[in-house]
Amino acid sequence: MNVMSIEKIVEQALQDGYLTPSMEAEVGRICDHASELSIEEYMALDRLMGALLTGEVVAVPRKQFINVMEELVLTEAIARVAEIEATSETTIDVGDIAAYALNRLPPLYATTEEGATYQRQRAKDELSELIGKQVGEAISRHLDRPQFFPERQALGKNTGNEVLIQVSSLLQACAPNFEQKSQ
Repeated sequence: MNVMSIEKIVEQALQDGYLTPSMEAEVGRICDHASELSIEEYMALDRLMGALLTGEVVAVPRKQFINVMEELVLTEAIARVAEIEATSETTIDVGDIAAYALNRLPPLYATTEEGATYQRQRAKDELSELIGKQVGEAISRHLDRPQFFPERQALGKNTGNEVLIQVSSLLQACAPNFEQKSQ
């Protein structure tokens, strides 16, 4: 998406009837980086808020599906890494372990709670051994690897807001009907 002004984004959303995640992110980026918004920008945001409240514009959810394998691998990786870190001086990046294992396991996508429950059960019945094996291999490789690039920068570790954003996204994915009531 090209860099657009808040007014253009709102105009586009009103025209399409949808506010996409990238449009929402761009509005957020503009608001975060602007020392002060103009009257026109405030008016556009007010118009957008009104359109969202009346349903004239619908916010497209970031995720309409989940990969159940991600939660299964993370659970396994966290348990294994915690064991190792409790009994040694070693620090292991859970994200590295999960990414390695996920790249070697089949995805298990679901669009409903029932589908997610089915995929979890299927994984427990058919894939738990494979998940354990891949997480174990990921840890072994992680522990054996030389420190080639100590200056590498992990994804999303630039500012302090990532955890807040991740938790917010997780809550939106897990509890889409929960909405904080305004005072």
